[in-house]
Amino acid sequence: MKPLHADPRLDILFQLILLRRRRLRSGVITFRRVTPRSGAPIATIVFISLSTAQSNLEADWAVAGGGELIRQCPICLLDSIVGHGRRRKQAHDEHHDWIEIRRGVCQSCGKTITFLPLFSPPYTHYSLIARSEAVRRYFIEGCSWETAAPPVKDPNRVADPATLRRWFRSLDSSQPPFSFLRQMIANISAWLSGSETVVHSSLRLGWHSIFPFLARFWPLRL
Repeated sequence: MKPLHADPRLDILFQLILLRRRRLRSGVITFRRVTPRSGAPIATIVFISLSTAQSNLEADWAVAGGGELIRQCPICLLDSIVGHGRRRKQAHDEHHDWIEIRRGVCQSCGKTITFLPLFSPPYTHYSLIARSEAVRRYFIEGCSWETAAPPVKDPNRVADPATLRRWFRSLDSSQPPFSFLRQMIANISAWLSGSETVVHSSLRLGWHSIFPFLARFWPLRL
């Protein structure tokens, strides 16, 4: 059956507080973290698009962050970004602990840019793959808070129950807790057992991608 493609107008990757969104002509999504008082940007994040294989875990998604450098500056929009070194970022899941990401600096406006793969949000320690697995284990398998933690490569970084609750509250803060989210996950489980697929850009809806899909389109996050 023909895949159902999500409306591109709903292309909201993350709604993080104090972040402003811009789209470059290359199609990547950028965010600027701003100070609440002055509004001046203090950090700029560029999310690197994943290949279809990377989006669907047929290839390592983490290598996107250390790959090709985007040259167009999201601030001044000139093709003036040059490499500014590499650093490591935590992105814990079953196959990753730390990943390598690139940084760039604009030779025109002087802004420093950090390049991230789509499955590793800024200022976080766990990948969206791990968060998706926690959703499946808790709402579908019926695991307790202690046992719903996703498997991680580093045994010292197993997520605690408070972390899982924080992840789920970012999607749904309804009362009783997660009542809307629980029903939505049940509906998605039934959908995934059928023959239709939902595709947004190169990302296919599946248990590995449930968290980024809900973070984009799920409205109950207030």
